[in-house]
Amino acid sequence: MSLIQEFKNFINRGNVVDLAVGIVIGSAFTKIVNSLVNDMLMPPIGYLIGGVSFADLKFNLGDLHANSPQVTINYGMFIETCVQFVIVAFAVFMVVKGFNRMRTKEEAAPAAPPAPSNEEKLLTEIRDLLKK
Repeated sequence: MSLIQEFKNFINRGNVVDLAVGIVIGSAFTKIVNSLVNDMLMPPIGYLIGGVSFADLKFNLGDLHANSPQVTINYGMFIETCVQFVIVAFAVFMVVKGFNRMRTKEEAAPAAPPAPSNEEKLLTEIRDLLKK
């Protein structure tokens, strides 16, 4: 088998395509969540705690040298990232919960009883004949 044929077989597997679609949709979803947190949630929260932007919340460790930039711990950005994580985790939880609910409904559907075997058919005929 040639290298090109092997690669073609690899790409044509459903899992690879599904994974690629999941990554693309996940990156788009991440942009939406980032915008939701940064543009919709954090400004009102910052306003409620005194008009502070979370991106500006940082702890200054001081200057190492006169010409070097300040060394800071940006805990406001960390808070925003934690909020983003919680939103994404909740969304993934809801998707998995919905998927599991659909799967259990499919499993819960009663299967049709199996057709009787030849022995059962023969025994049923014998029983019916004996009743007569």
